[in-house]
Amino acid sequence: MAEAFREVGLEPTEQPVPGCGGANILAPLRGAQDRWVLVAAHYDHLGREGSHTYHGADDNAAAVAIMVEVARALRRDPPKGRGVLFAAFDGEEPPYFLSEGMGSEHFALHPTVPLNTIDLMVCMDLVGHAIGPEGAPEEVRQSVFALGAERSEGTAALVERLARVEPGVILRRFDAETVPPLSDYWGFWRRNVPFLFLTNGRWRYYHTPEDTPDKLDYAKIEATARWLERLVREACARPEPKVRFLSGVRDDASTLRSLMDLLANLESLSPMAALGRASAEQLLARCDASGRLADAERAQFLMLVGQLERGLA
Repeated sequence: MAEAFREVGLEPTEQPVPGCGGANILAPLRGAQDRWVLVAAHYDHLGREGSHTYHGADDNAAAVAIMVEVARALRRDPPKGRGVLFAAFDGEEPPYFLSEGMGSEHFALHPTVPLNTIDLMVCMDLVGHAIGPEGAPEEVRQSVFALGAERSEGTAALVERLARVEPGVILRRFDAETVPPLSDYWGFWRRNVPFLFLTNGRWRYYHTPEDTPDKLDYAKIEATARWLERLVREACARPEPKVRFLSGVRDDASTLRSLMDLLANLESLSPMAALGRASAEQLLARCDASGRLADAERAQFLMLVGQLERGLA
Protein backbone atom coordinates (compact mmCIF):
# COMPACT_ATOMS: atom_id res chain seq x y z
CA MET A 1 0.00 0.00 0.00
CA ALA A 2 2.79 2.41 0.89
CA GLU A 3 4.62 1.52 -2.33
CA ALA A 4 1.48 2.27 -4.35
CA PHE A 5 1.25 5.76 -2.82
CA ARG A 6 4.95 6.38 -3.37
CA GLU A 7 4.63 5.26 -6.98
CA VAL A 8 2.09 8.03 -7.65
CA GLY A 9 4.36 10.64 -6.04
CA LEU A 10 3.04 10.88 -2.48
CA GLU A 11 4.95 10.39 0.76
CA PRO A 12 2.97 7.96 2.92
CA THR A 13 3.37 7.44 6.64
CA GLU A 14 2.44 4.42 8.71
CA GLN A 15 0.15 4.85 11.71
CA PRO A 16 0.29 1.75 13.92
CA VAL A 17 -3.09 0.39 15.03
CA PRO A 18 -2.39 -1.59 18.20
CA GLY A 19 -5.93 -2.92 18.48
CA CYS A 20 -5.61 -5.01 15.32
CA GLY A 21 -1.85 -5.36 15.22
CA GLY A 22 -1.71 -3.57 11.88
CA ALA A 23 -1.32 -0.07 10.51
CA ASN A 24 -3.11 2.68 8.62
CA ILE A 25 -1.23 4.04 5.61
CA LEU A 26 -1.76 7.80 5.28
CA ALA A 27 -0.69 9.90 2.30
CA PRO A 28 -1.33 13.67 2.39
CA LEU A 29 -1.51 15.97 -0.62
CA ARG A 30 -1.31 19.44 0.90
CA GLY A 31 -3.45 22.25 -0.43
CA ALA A 32 -3.51 26.03 -0.21
CA GLN A 33 -5.77 25.83 2.86
CA ASP A 34 -5.17 23.98 6.10
CA ARG A 35 -8.43 22.11 5.65
CA TRP A 36 -8.95 18.65 4.21
CA VAL A 37 -10.96 16.22 2.16
CA LEU A 38 -10.22 12.69 3.37
CA VAL A 39 -10.50 9.83 0.85
CA ALA A 40 -10.54 6.41 2.48
CA ALA A 41 -10.78 2.70 1.76
CA HIS A 42 -9.89 -0.22 4.00
CA TYR A 43 -7.22 -2.54 2.66
CA ASP A 44 -7.63 -5.55 4.97
CA HIS A 45 -9.84 -8.56 4.30
CA LEU A 46 -10.73 -11.88 5.93
CA GLY A 47 -7.61 -13.75 4.78
CA ARG A 48 -7.56 -17.52 5.14
CA GLU A 49 -9.90 -19.79 7.02
CA GLY A 50 -9.04 -23.47 6.90
CA SER A 51 -8.63 -24.40 3.25
CA HIS A 52 -10.46 -21.28 2.02
CA THR A 53 -8.85 -18.06 0.84
CA TYR A 54 -10.96 -14.90 0.94
CA HIS A 55 -9.56 -12.81 -1.90
CA GLY A 56 -11.53 -9.62 -1.28
CA ALA A 57 -11.50 -8.33 -4.85
CA ASP A 58 -14.66 -6.29 -4.35
CA ASP A 59 -14.17 -6.01 -0.59
CA ASN A 60 -12.07 -3.99 -0.77
CA ALA A 61 -9.33 -4.14 -3.42
CA ALA A 62 -11.48 -2.33 -6.00
CA ALA A 63 -11.91 0.66 -3.68
CA VAL A 64 -8.19 0.72 -2.90
CA ALA A 65 -7.43 0.77 -6.64
CA ILE A 66 -9.86 3.65 -7.16
CA MET A 67 -8.25 5.57 -4.29
CA VAL A 68 -4.76 5.11 -5.76
CA GLU A 69 -5.89 6.24 -9.22
CA VAL A 70 -7.57 9.33 -7.76
CA ALA A 71 -4.35 10.04 -5.86
CA ARG A 72 -2.39 9.70 -9.10
CA ALA A 73 -4.64 12.15 -10.94
CA LEU A 74 -4.67 14.72 -8.13
CA ARG A 75 -0.92 14.50 -7.57
CA ARG A 76 -0.39 15.18 -11.27
CA ASP A 77 -2.83 18.12 -11.28
CA PRO A 78 -3.48 19.21 -7.68
CA PRO A 79 -6.92 20.53 -6.74
CA LYS A 80 -7.47 24.11 -5.68
CA GLY A 81 -8.20 25.01 -2.08
CA ARG A 82 -8.20 22.22 0.47
CA GLY A 83 -5.67 19.44 0.78
CA VAL A 84 -6.50 15.76 0.32
CA LEU A 85 -5.58 13.07 2.82
CA PHE A 86 -5.64 9.56 1.37
CA ALA A 87 -6.16 6.92 4.06
CA ALA A 88 -5.82 3.17 3.61
CA PHE A 89 -7.37 1.87 6.81
CA ASP A 90 -6.58 -1.46 8.43
CA GLY A 91 -8.78 -3.57 10.70
CA GLU A 92 -12.18 -2.86 9.12
CA GLU A 93 -13.21 -6.50 8.95
CA PRO A 94 -14.30 -8.74 11.85
CA PRO A 95 -13.28 -9.18 14.63
CA TYR A 96 -12.32 -5.49 14.74
CA PHE A 97 -15.38 -3.94 13.10
CA LEU A 98 -16.99 -1.20 15.23
CA SER A 99 -14.27 -1.48 17.88
CA GLU A 100 -11.19 0.54 18.81
CA GLY A 101 -9.17 -2.06 16.90
CA MET A 102 -10.70 -0.72 13.69
CA GLY A 103 -8.13 1.38 11.83
CA SER A 104 -10.53 4.22 11.06
CA GLU A 105 -11.69 4.38 14.68
CA HIS A 106 -8.07 4.50 15.81
CA PHE A 107 -7.47 7.37 13.38
CA ALA A 108 -10.53 9.21 14.69
CA LEU A 109 -9.15 8.83 18.22
CA HIS A 110 -5.62 9.82 17.15
CA PRO A 111 -6.03 11.97 14.02
CA THR A 112 -3.00 13.17 12.11
CA VAL A 113 -4.96 16.29 11.12
CA PRO A 114 -7.57 17.82 13.47
CA LEU A 115 -10.99 16.29 12.84
CA ASN A 116 -12.54 19.76 12.80
CA THR A 117 -10.45 20.60 9.72
CA ILE A 118 -11.96 17.73 7.67
CA ASP A 119 -14.76 19.12 5.50
CA LEU A 120 -15.61 15.79 3.88
CA MET A 121 -14.66 12.19 4.58
CA VAL A 122 -15.31 9.98 1.54
CA CYS A 123 -15.42 6.27 2.36
CA MET A 124 -15.51 3.53 -0.30
CA ASP A 125 -16.44 -0.10 0.27
CA LEU A 126 -17.78 -2.73 -2.17
CA VAL A 127 -17.52 -0.49 -5.23
CA GLY A 128 -16.18 -3.00 -7.75
CA HIS A 129 -19.23 -4.85 -9.02
CA ALA A 130 -22.16 -4.15 -11.32
CA ILE A 131 -25.52 -4.06 -9.54
CA GLY A 132 -28.13 -6.64 -10.44
CA PRO A 133 -28.09 -9.74 -12.65
CA GLU A 134 -26.67 -10.04 -16.12
CA GLY A 135 -29.17 -8.49 -18.50
CA ALA A 136 -30.39 -5.88 -16.05
CA PRO A 137 -30.60 -2.36 -17.52
CA GLU A 138 -27.41 -0.31 -17.48
CA GLU A 139 -29.32 2.31 -15.47
CA VAL A 140 -29.29 -0.26 -12.68
CA ARG A 141 -25.92 -1.95 -13.20
CA GLN A 142 -24.01 1.35 -13.35
CA SER A 143 -25.47 2.62 -10.07
CA VAL A 144 -23.36 3.56 -7.06
CA PHE A 145 -25.13 4.41 -3.81
CA ALA A 146 -24.05 7.57 -1.97
CA LEU A 147 -25.05 7.66 1.70
CA GLY A 148 -24.61 10.51 4.15
CA ALA A 149 -24.65 13.53 1.85
CA GLU A 150 -27.66 14.84 3.75
CA ARG A 151 -25.55 15.06 6.92
CA SER A 152 -23.57 18.13 5.86
CA GLU A 153 -24.57 21.46 4.41
CA GLY A 154 -24.39 21.63 0.62
CA THR A 155 -23.06 18.10 0.09
CA ALA A 156 -26.35 16.63 -1.12
CA ALA A 157 -26.66 19.33 -3.77
CA LEU A 158 -23.06 18.70 -4.86
CA VAL A 159 -23.63 14.94 -5.25
CA GLU A 160 -26.89 15.42 -7.12
CA ARG A 161 -25.32 17.94 -9.49
CA LEU A 162 -22.56 15.47 -10.33
CA ALA A 163 -24.73 12.32 -10.30
CA ARG A 164 -24.53 11.70 -14.07
CA VAL A 165 -21.55 13.72 -15.22
CA GLU A 166 -19.33 10.68 -15.92
CA PRO A 167 -20.42 8.11 -18.51
CA GLY A 168 -20.55 4.62 -17.06
CA VAL A 169 -21.58 5.48 -13.51
CA ILE A 170 -24.74 6.88 -11.89
CA LEU A 171 -24.75 8.13 -8.29
CA ARG A 172 -27.94 7.53 -6.33
CA ARG A 173 -28.46 9.13 -2.95
CA PHE A 174 -29.59 7.10 0.05
CA ASP A 175 -29.96 8.38 3.58
CA ALA A 176 -27.23 7.17 5.94
CA GLU A 177 -29.75 5.55 8.30
CA THR A 178 -31.14 3.35 5.53
CA VAL A 179 -28.64 0.66 6.60
CA PRO A 180 -26.72 0.04 9.84
CA PRO A 181 -23.15 1.45 9.95
CA LEU A 182 -21.26 -0.66 7.43
CA SER A 183 -17.76 0.73 7.03
CA ASP A 184 -15.09 3.24 8.04
CA TYR A 185 -17.38 6.29 8.00
CA TRP A 186 -18.83 5.17 11.36
CA GLY A 187 -16.15 6.81 13.53
CA PHE A 188 -16.40 10.09 11.62
CA TRP A 189 -20.21 10.23 11.58
CA ARG A 190 -20.47 9.87 15.36
CA ARG A 191 -17.92 12.67 15.78
CA ASN A 192 -19.89 15.03 13.52
CA VAL A 193 -17.42 15.01 10.63
CA PRO A 194 -19.12 15.45 7.22
CA PHE A 195 -18.99 12.13 5.36
CA LEU A 196 -20.06 10.38 2.17
CA PHE A 197 -20.20 6.59 1.89
CA LEU A 198 -19.93 5.16 -1.63
CA THR A 199 -20.96 1.54 -2.14
CA ASN A 200 -22.56 -0.81 -4.64
CA GLY A 201 -24.10 -2.77 -1.77
CA ARG A 202 -23.65 -6.31 -0.55
CA TRP A 203 -24.04 -9.04 -3.17
CA ARG A 204 -23.94 -12.83 -3.41
CA TYR A 205 -20.13 -12.97 -3.24
CA TYR A 206 -19.83 -10.75 -0.17
CA HIS A 207 -17.49 -12.34 2.41
CA THR A 208 -17.07 -15.52 0.38
CA PRO A 209 -13.99 -17.08 -1.27
CA GLU A 210 -15.71 -16.35 -4.61
CA ASP A 211 -15.05 -12.60 -4.32
CA THR A 212 -12.41 -12.79 -7.05
CA PRO A 213 -11.09 -10.34 -9.69
CA ASP A 214 -12.88 -12.00 -12.61
CA LYS A 215 -16.25 -10.88 -11.20
CA LEU A 216 -15.43 -7.17 -11.10
CA ASP A 217 -16.79 -4.59 -13.53
CA TYR A 218 -13.61 -2.81 -14.61
CA ALA A 219 -15.32 -0.23 -16.81
CA LYS A 220 -17.49 0.79 -13.86
CA ILE A 221 -14.45 0.92 -11.57
CA GLU A 222 -12.69 3.23 -14.02
CA ALA A 223 -15.80 5.44 -14.32
CA THR A 224 -16.11 5.58 -10.52
CA ALA A 225 -12.50 6.74 -10.25
CA ARG A 226 -13.15 9.54 -12.76
CA TRP A 227 -16.29 10.54 -10.88
CA LEU A 228 -14.55 10.56 -7.52
CA GLU A 229 -11.70 12.67 -8.85
CA ARG A 230 -14.25 15.24 -9.99
CA LEU A 231 -16.09 15.16 -6.68
CA VAL A 232 -12.88 15.63 -4.68
CA ARG A 233 -11.78 18.55 -6.85
CA GLU A 234 -15.10 20.29 -6.31
CA ALA A 235 -15.14 19.49 -2.60
CA CYS A 236 -11.64 20.94 -2.22
CA ALA A 237 -12.66 24.13 -4.02
CA ARG A 238 -15.91 24.74 -2.11
CA PRO A 239 -16.06 28.43 -1.08
CA GLU A 240 -17.31 27.82 2.47
CA PRO A 241 -14.58 28.34 5.07
CA LYS A 242 -15.96 25.25 6.86
CA VAL A 243 -18.56 22.68 5.84
CA ARG A 244 -21.17 22.43 8.58
CA PHE A 245 -22.28 19.02 9.86
CA LEU A 246 -26.06 18.70 10.17
CA SER A 247 -27.27 16.90 13.28
CA GLY A 248 -30.70 15.34 13.59
CA VAL A 249 -31.27 15.24 9.84
CA ARG A 250 -32.78 12.33 7.93
CA ASP A 251 -33.66 12.40 4.24
CA ASP A 252 -35.86 9.38 3.56
CA ALA A 253 -37.21 11.11 0.45
CA SER A 254 -33.85 10.87 -1.33
CA THR A 255 -33.80 7.11 -0.70
CA LEU A 256 -37.35 6.69 -1.95
CA ARG A 257 -36.67 8.64 -5.13
CA SER A 258 -33.63 6.46 -5.82
CA LEU A 259 -35.70 3.32 -5.16
CA MET A 260 -38.44 4.50 -7.49
CA ASP A 261 -36.00 5.11 -10.32
CA LEU A 262 -34.28 1.75 -9.85
CA LEU A 263 -37.57 -0.13 -9.64
CA ALA A 264 -38.96 1.63 -12.72
CA ASN A 265 -35.95 0.31 -14.64
CA LEU A 266 -36.56 -3.22 -13.34
CA GLU A 267 -40.26 -3.48 -14.23
CA SER A 268 -39.51 -5.23 -17.51
CA LEU A 269 -37.74 -8.00 -15.56
CA SER A 270 -40.11 -8.49 -12.63
CA PRO A 271 -43.75 -7.67 -11.93
CA MET A 272 -42.75 -7.21 -8.28
CA ALA A 273 -40.77 -4.11 -9.29
CA ALA A 274 -43.97 -2.25 -10.20
CA LEU A 275 -45.50 -3.11 -6.82
CA GLY A 276 -42.35 -1.92 -5.08
CA ARG A 277 -42.34 1.33 -7.02
CA ALA A 278 -45.97 1.99 -6.09
CA SER A 279 -45.14 1.35 -2.45
CA ALA A 280 -42.20 3.77 -2.64
CA GLU A 281 -44.43 6.43 -4.21
CA GLN A 282 -46.95 6.07 -1.38
CA LEU A 283 -44.21 6.41 1.24
CA LEU A 284 -42.73 9.43 -0.53
CA ALA A 285 -46.12 11.15 -0.36
CA ARG A 286 -46.09 10.64 3.41
CA CYS A 287 -42.69 12.29 3.97
CA ASP A 288 -42.79 15.64 5.75
CA ALA A 289 -41.41 18.87 4.27
CA SER A 290 -37.86 17.94 5.32
CA GLY A 291 -38.07 14.58 3.56
CA ARG A 292 -38.48 12.55 6.74
CA LEU A 293 -40.87 9.65 7.27
CA ALA A 294 -42.68 9.21 10.57
CA ASP A 295 -41.15 6.51 12.72
CA ALA A 296 -44.29 4.41 12.28
CA GLU A 297 -43.55 4.19 8.54
CA ARG A 298 -39.95 3.00 8.97
CA ALA A 299 -40.69 -0.74 9.06
CA GLN A 300 -42.33 -0.68 5.63
CA PHE A 301 -39.59 1.58 4.31
CA LEU A 302 -36.76 -0.67 5.51
CA MET A 303 -38.56 -3.79 4.29
CA LEU A 304 -38.73 -2.26 0.81
CA VAL A 305 -35.00 -1.47 0.87
CA GLY A 306 -34.19 -5.00 2.05
CA GLN A 307 -36.30 -6.58 -0.67
CA LEU A 308 -34.51 -4.57 -3.34
CA GLU A 309 -31.09 -5.46 -1.95
CA ARG A 310 -31.93 -9.16 -1.94
CA GLY A 311 -33.36 -8.93 -5.44
CA LEU A 312 -30.20 -7.29 -6.81
CA ALA A 313 -27.66 -9.45 -4.95
